[in-house]
Amino acid sequence: MNFKVYVLAVSAFVVGMVELIIGGILPVMSKDLGVSVGAVGQLITIFALVFAISGPVLLSMTSKYERKRLYLIALGVFFLANIGSFLSPGYGVLIFFRVITSMSAALIIVLSLTIAPKIVKPEYRSRAIGIITMGVSSALVLGVPLGVLIGEAYGWRILFLIIAVLTLIAGLIIMKFLDPVPPEQVSSVRDQLRSLKNVKLSSAHVVTLLVLAGHYTMYAYFAEYLNVTMNAEPYWVSVAFFVFGISAVSGGGIGGWVTDRIGPERTVLLFTVLFFVVLATMPLTNQSVILFTVSLIIWGMLSWSIAPAQQGYLIKTAPRTSDIQQSINTSALQFGIAIGSGIGGLVVNGFSVEAAPIGGSILVILSIGFALFSFKQPAVENEPVS
Repeated sequence: MNFKVYVLAVSAFVVGMVELIIGGILPVMSKDLGVSVGAVGQLITIFALVFAISGPVLLSMTSKYERKRLYLIALGVFFLANIGSFLSPGYGVLIFFRVITSMSAALIIVLSLTIAPKIVKPEYRSRAIGIITMGVSSALVLGVPLGVLIGEAYGWRILFLIIAVLTLIAGLIIMKFLDPVPPEQVSSVRDQLRSLKNVKLSSAHVVTLLVLAGHYTMYAYFAEYLNVTMNAEPYWVSVAFFVFGISAVSGGGIGGWVTDRIGPERTVLLFTVLFFVVLATMPLTNQSVILFTVSLIIWGMLSWSIAPAQQGYLIKTAPRTSDIQQSINTSALQFGIAIGSGIGGLVVNGFSVEAAPIGGSILVILSIGFALFSFKQPAVENEPVS
């Protein structure tokens, strides 16, 4: 595996950490900013929605720029936005910098996902994507407990300063080790939207959206689920998040390896079926620590193992527009996070937190139907290239 893929993964980790790192310190931020916990929570939703929309648009707008230079510019904007968040005097200013942070993060992650498979041999493409996914997933998952520890001890603002410093380090690493990457033709925004008319591609993106929505229907309320169903104390909640985090970090690499071995279609079906089974049966494991731990590990692994298979499927299905399809798929992932968190709230408020895994499993089983539908559609022809 090309060492430069790991360099990109380090950068993806730093950038990905900013999305959910505030999730564990909502009360601290609420008190300091003088707004409700719900209002602070909207900073996560805003980030996900802006990320989802801006990724494909920015990729198209910057299609003529040499990729390494563009990567460094995006990291620079991301650095300044985090400094701005650190210095924000109030909630409104923080929202502004949150939007800028999300836009630059979207471009960085999309560039990482599109550059990585181009700098390795064809047989390692899915694994390269999996390594990038590991960087993002580890940041998303481990960001919450890190945010709790650091934020409670030193205040929430220090988190953004730390991320800014890590961004500077990542930029220096990219500058030294990544070779210039020539620009390639990227579809216009109109062509991006037009590509979604192809049901084989659009249904594949729906699979990603539904899987992540199903996951976050449960994950967004996981701490409360542990409190209600297992009467878990804060220490054990932290342990559960840690176990989940380690499992999730490994999921991207495992997903890439399996995809290279058996192909993207089989991997997508295998992992989505397993994902459905784990979520649907989770309420049955609450009475046994051993069974619940096994379920937790498998759930964590599956939560990010499907991404490399999906990306591999898109590269195979639409090779000429693979860059933009990966960008759209990353947007679908972010929409899934926002939608899943919202649906989880409706399930918890309308029923109980114990129903969250069942609600999530219903969304996942829907994704299986869309995957089968996509696989049966004819090959993509005459892909639009501007």
